[in-house]
Amino acid sequence: MAERMVDESLSIGDVIDLLRDDFPDVSVSKIRFLEAQGLISPARSGSGYRQFGPAEIKRLRYILALQRDHFLPLKVIKSKLTLWDRGEEGGLSDDEAMTFDPAGEPVAAADLLRRSGLSASQVADLVSHGVLPASEGPEGVYPGWALPAAIESRQLLDMGFEARHLRQVRLAADRGVELLRQLVGPLLNSPQTEARKLARDDLENGTDAVASLHRILLSARIREMVE
Repeated sequence: MAERMVDESLSIGDVIDLLRDDFPDVSVSKIRFLEAQGLISPARSGSGYRQFGPAEIKRLRYILALQRDHFLPLKVIKSKLTLWDRGEEGGLSDDEAMTFDPAGEPVAAADLLRRSGLSASQVADLVSHGVLPASEGPEGVYPGWALPAAIESRQLLDMGFEARHLRQVRLAADRGVELLRQLVGPLLNSPQTEARKLARDDLENGTDAVASLHRILLSARIREMVE
């Protein structure tokens, strides 16, 4: 079907068939989600069906690769697409390569297992120790942040750690949350819309700063340990 990309528009079903080898978890709901977020804008037929031309399929491949390989937040992907549209596509900065979208598209349990390489028992252990969230619904669906967390957990488990050890990382995150809560708690509880917006802005900026400070201090202490 690859030749069809060059000469004709494809339906959403054809696009899924075309991309499935490279992106096994691509689905109608994922493509609709990307469209709803303004990342893609497929044409419509006279009867209202989506039609994907070569440029839109290439754009979709680029987006899916950023999600699959780097777990970038939508706002970062949108900025990358701005460069893409200008023909100025660049590499990822260190901060972009280390981030992900905590409010990204949910991931099915089967996909989380397949893409992280974790076993079902390892996931259950990580959930029991609070490192991963519990799945929801009869089919078992995890929030978007669970997949990158599972992948990082897999690396640590492969090094010889156990799920109970990774609980310390979760507790460190909890302490960071509590630190920020002390700052913005009153604003979050305010009846004023502007105050709550200010609280959200402070939380976003504070989260980035706390995470950066944590990386700096961790790296510094590790250097002290090995020198």
